[in-house]
Amino acid sequence: MAYKKPSQKFSGRIREITVGSGLKIGGEAVLPFYSFDGDTGERPAIGMEIWDIYPDSWPAGLKNIFKEHADDPVKWAKFCVEKYNPDFICIRFEGANPEAQDRTPEECAEIAKKLADEVAVPLVIAGCESNEKNAGIFTKVAEALPNKNYVFLSAVESNYKEVGAAVGLAYGNIVAAESSVDLNLAKQLNILLTQLGVKPERIVMNPGISAVGYGFEYVVTTFDRIRLAALDQNDSTLQMPIVSPVSFETWKVKESVATEEDAPEWGSQEDRGIAMEISTAVGVLAAGANAIILRHPRSVEVIRKFINELA
Repeated sequence: MAYKKPSQKFSGRIREITVGSGLKIGGEAVLPFYSFDGDTGERPAIGMEIWDIYPDSWPAGLKNIFKEHADDPVKWAKFCVEKYNPDFICIRFEGANPEAQDRTPEECAEIAKKLADEVAVPLVIAGCESNEKNAGIFTKVAEALPNKNYVFLSAVESNYKEVGAAVGLAYGNIVAAESSVDLNLAKQLNILLTQLGVKPERIVMNPGISAVGYGFEYVVTTFDRIRLAALDQNDSTLQMPIVSPVSFETWKVKESVATEEDAPEWGSQEDRGIAMEISTAVGVLAAGANAIILRHPRSVEVIRKFINELA
């Protein structure tokens, strides 16, 4: 009797969402990279993180890659697109932090408008460390970029009404719902946004992220539970694509921050940061992330090869 390979079929499917004018994420009806079981949807997207100010806090090896380009976010974005070909650019408004330059929402909107006008790939808009400030930033940036289908990262429990109303309702962009590594919290925020009136096709999820070695096993199991609920239980409140800002966490842990003078036994600081970024990215992709954000070009290269080999 001939062997018939079994396959696992699910009743649910992750929504396919278009970011910008043509970047599609999601759409899978099986577990990540399980092409032998069925439709894996769109291949995961890779974005590169830039800041609105020069990244003085980044390790020297990383800063040296971007050199003079990092003085201007438009030049920086164009350099990344032309040299490393990311699927999207994530602009992080670190300069709006009240403890940094305290840049106004209007100034952030002006920068975002220039990026949208001059950069060929879609944008993901990220704020600063202040959720209160982010609500104003996202409102002004969404107003400057209506109906662009850009992702705004992220709406949290404390500001989802203002962010959802501006980004998802008034100005036709995509709201990323950020929760703290908990399936129930992720589901609750998605429900709150839809009750506000934001359509499910204008919502993506950021269920939380940490670097490998920092409670990362809990991140992975949360991603797994979200995807199984969406696919196996056909839970429509969890069928949104996942966008995971890997670089936000991996470049601030001690393995990436400690200099070679501080920890000579650990070897190259730049190599350590790359290793943390790659290993974390691989983990969340294997657990269900549909788009990830990275900093280092070497990480982009390795993760792109990883996706191409498995997709």
